Order: sequence, then structure tokens, then C-alpha cells
Amino acid sequence: MTDNIWQRDEIESPCVKICVVHPETRTCTGCWRTIDEISSWSRMSPDARRAVMATLPERRAALSVRRGGRAARLARGAEN
Repeated sequence: MTDNIWQRDEIESPCVKICVVHPETRTCTGCWRTIDEISSWSRMSPDARRAVMATLPERRAALSVRRGGRAARLARGAEN
């Protein structure tokens, strides 16, 4: 017997429980969603979730590029 009550046809969250938010982009470096997307995920339609999921590989590639670490942050701070 299968329990159909708890079966859901939703897109799962991409959360990997490594929640580190990039301070400039406000994007989680674990799942690559924005803070706004994370907070509204449970209220999003399946189509909206699919749209976000489709952008995650591109975001990861763009945000995974090293930007110089501490030295680059200090240099950016000196420019301001």
C-alpha cells in the first residue's frame, strides 16, 4: 500500500545546508540563490522555482571565480 497523502509534486530546494552569504551579491555560496529567493522559496510556484533552478549553474560559474581574497577586499576598500 502506498501512502499518497504525503507525496508532493514540487521542485525540491537546492539547499545543501552550507549557508554562507556573499556580502556583495547577497547570494548563498552553498545553493547560489539570492536571499530574496531563499526567503520566498516556499511561496514560489513550481514554474518560478524551475526558473530559479535553471539559473543556478550559471550563477555558480560566475560567482566561483576567485576575486583575490583579502588583498582584493583591502584594495577595494582603499579605492573608496
